[in-house]
Amino acid sequence: MKRRKTARGDTEAILRHWREAVPNDRLAHLVKDATRALLRALQMRLTAHDVSLGHWTFLRILWEKDAITQRELSDQAGVMEPTTFSAINAMEKLGYVARRQVPENRKKIFVHLTAKGRLLKERLVPLAEEVNRVAVAGVPPEHIAATRDTLLAIIENLARNEAESKDPERRIPSTREIASRVARKAKRQRKPAQPAGDQPLAVNKK
Repeated sequence: MKRRKTARGDTEAILRHWREAVPNDRLAHLVKDATRALLRALQMRLTAHDVSLGHWTFLRILWEKDAITQRELSDQAGVMEPTTFSAINAMEKLGYVARRQVPENRKKIFVHLTAKGRLLKERLVPLAEEVNRVAVAGVPPEHIAATRDTLLAIIENLARNEAESKDPERRIPSTREIASRVARKAKRQRKPAQPAGDQPLAVNKK
């Protein structure tokens, strides 16, 4: 009961923010809040089937295209490879996926759905469809269509802007590149500072 009251309070605070406090706040924030509500509703339903939201993301990809590499999974899910590695480890223990190598390329590890993982689609996809129905209850069909068109236009506009940008810092780096950057930064932070007594003496040149 306490959890329900907390969730209701959070929702009311978000609605007050948009309807009263700053109704013209940036669209990105509104999309984020709507996405968070959708994911929360889905996670509530997935939990009953012992599936986390993170696992759902990878399962959806594998239901569309089975037997792909961990790197491909990372790219399609938009997460770093260590995150994918941890998720696949957990999913393998649950019996949802299996990892295999092919004789011609031992370096690549392919992720395959098990029979148990494939059967999850029949149980979980209806839950996601239910969340969508609940989310748009009472919304006129033409408004839903207009919202879809708007969101697709946003995706297309931002993708075009990124493709046309000549600033290399504005592109999205690969998961491997991000991991390398993080590792380099951590290494610099671990490097001990040189003691003050070891600093070279300044030479007074006159």
